[in-house]
Amino acid sequence: MNLEDIAAPACFDIERRLSEELDIPVVHDDQHGKAIVILAGLMNAVKVVGKELASVKVLIQGAGAAGLAAAHLLNHAGVRDIVVLDSRGAIVEGREKLNPYKEEVAPYNVSGVSGSAEEAIKGRDVFIGVSGAVDVVTAEMVRSMAADPIVFAMGNPDPEIRPEVAKEGGAAIVGTGRSDYPNQLNNVLVFPGLFKGALEARARVFTPEMKIAAAQGLADLVVVPTSEQVIPSPFDPGVADAVANAVKNAV
Repeated sequence: MNLEDIAAPACFDIERRLSEELDIPVVHDDQHGKAIVILAGLMNAVKVVGKELASVKVLIQGAGAAGLAAAHLLNHAGVRDIVVLDSRGAIVEGREKLNPYKEEVAPYNVSGVSGSAEEAIKGRDVFIGVSGAVDVVTAEMVRSMAADPIVFAMGNPDPEIRPEVAKEGGAAIVGTGRSDYPNQLNNVLVFPGLFKGALEARARVFTPEMKIAAAQGLADLVVVPTSEQVIPSPFDPGVADAVANAVKNAV
């Protein structure tokens, strides 16, 4: 079962209840499709800049379905330092008026970062934008990041920072949600392979291991990652089968 276009926080309750009560795999595309493609792109991006997933510091702007799912999946994949921003700033343990879903990602903020995006982005290796806010990140903010920063700004058609502005600020790799720029991080890369693999394996639930495997399957399709290609094209032959085989082997 594929859930689509259900807003947070209702989407979390709906998915969890369906997963508990049904004997077929259930996934919410806006959460996990986006999280998987972000992880796949990041797996290759860190290779290009000579870093490791376990050591990068990540900032996610947007604490809705995609942002929270991405935080959980990146953490499962080994990323240890993840700051999630909502409209009130960085989510950190002890902050007042956090709903239960935001409280779940607060421990990922191991540095205890607080404050606005302008403050939280300093020294970060990776920026991930899934907020829907437009032009809220500046070139100067990118300059304040760690060396060779990775910027995935996925608002479509208008992202948190435009690719040319991110590169002006020194971004080593830029990913977007748009098809007219390199590194389009599109959920369609995940489907139908995710479901094909789950069905062939007769899986009853989607586990974090299956999602990480799907991301690895996508990442592995780019044999030699570059700054202009960290993710395959949706039109590349074999995408669905690569994802399906990876998922099936992870069940």
